[in-house]
Amino acid sequence: MNIKNIVERLKKHNILLDSGLSQYEIAKIENTFNIQFPPDLSELLRSVLPISKGFINWRDSTEGNVNSIFDRLNWPLEGMLFDIEHNSFWYDGWGVRPIDLNEAKELCKFKYLEVPTLIPIYSHRYVPANPLECGNPIFSVHQTDIIYYGENIEEYFKVEFKDKSYNKMNYEKIKYITFWSEIVT
Repeated sequence: MNIKNIVERLKKHNILLDSGLSQYEIAKIENTFNIQFPPDLSELLRSVLPISKGFINWRDSTEGNVNSIFDRLNWPLEGMLFDIEHNSFWYDGWGVRPIDLNEAKELCKFKYLEVPTLIPIYSHRYVPANPLECGNPIFSVHQTDIIYYGENIEEYFKVEFKDKSYNKMNYEKIKYITFWSEIVT
């Protein structure tokens, strides 16, 4: 991953950038939100902190922003629960869907704890925290309409800012992510 290229791309598209997070700030954020940034996202956030609308301002520890980040972290689960209730979503790997809607939703919440956490990057674009290594794909998540939106962080920003066509993604280079890769539409 070339941080310099990513930073230049963000600047080119007029993304407001704050100074990068310190190692202490990253540790505090990971502790507060019970997450762990994959190494490439951590490296990017130590270099610069994108804070334009749609990005997560990880440095802002006001109550409203912290609650907003928790909401963004819960967005994928909330989307699944919505689709279980309204669109008959069910993941086969969870076994037979309970007839009772509340039981089905509770089982989803329980099983969700077993899947890699998705960390928001921008809008409804997420990177999985696991495996805890560089090169995880970026997912676009809207309820259970989940698609790949970049082979990795660097390629994702090219697609997001239309410097690379979505159709030009190299799907053969996309790393398999437990659960999430299985429900990509």
